[in-house]
This record gives sequence, structure tokens and C-alpha cells, in this order.
Amino acid sequence: VQLVESGGGLVQPGGSLRLSCAASGFPFSNYAMGWFRQAPGKEREFVAAVTWKGTTKYYADSVSGRFTISRGNVANTMYLQMNNLKPEDTAIYYCAAGTILPTMRRADEYDYWGQGTQVTVSS
Repeated sequence: VQLVESGGGLVQPGGSLRLSCAASGFPFSNYAMGWFRQAPGKEREFVAAVTWKGTTKYYADSVSGRFTISRGNVANTMYLQMNNLKPEDTAIYYCAAGTILPTMRRADEYDYWGQGTQVTVSS
């Protein structure tokens, strides 16, 4: 099983980034997917999640209206479009996959995790 994040980097406040998560080694289209982030000295927190069909999406209040999660089940890839980035969005962003997700928002519900990609928002 592999989840590989990409697309992170340094961006100025108000800028945009698009993260990707490439999945392999498991039936991607049968899994719900999520994005989490962890800032230095803080716990890992939920960012966004999408059901296996891509029809229902969930967002943390802090990113709602600025971030958009999507997935391509043919390409086995998930995306996070991040607009109007703020310094408080600075963190390592992780993608995760799971099958039984009662809330979609708890990290311990997910089975597989990527290694993360750094996002830094600074002028």
C-alpha cells in the first residue's frame, strides 16, 4: 500500500496550492479518503474528506470555502485545491484512506497514511 503526497511548497498569503495524493496497492475506489494536517507543536487535525464515490465531501470549519477536495477513481488520485491560503495553514499535510469511517473526521478511523508534504504560507 502506498499513498504519496505532492504539491506542497512555499506560498505567500492569499496564494493557492494544489496537493495531490497518488494511491496504489489497494482498491482505491472502495475507500473514503481524507486530508489531515499537523503544525509544529500541535496535534494532527482534520482538513477535508470525500466518500468513495466522491459524492459527499466534508470540511473543517477553518478551511470551508477556501479548500476543495476531489478525487479521480480512474487515476487513483485525490486532490486538495487550497485557495486564499493563510499563515495558519502552514503544516505538513497528510492524505489517508479508510473503509469504515463513522465520522470521516477522526484520524484513528483511517487505515492507511502517506508520508506528508510540507505547506508553508509566509511572506
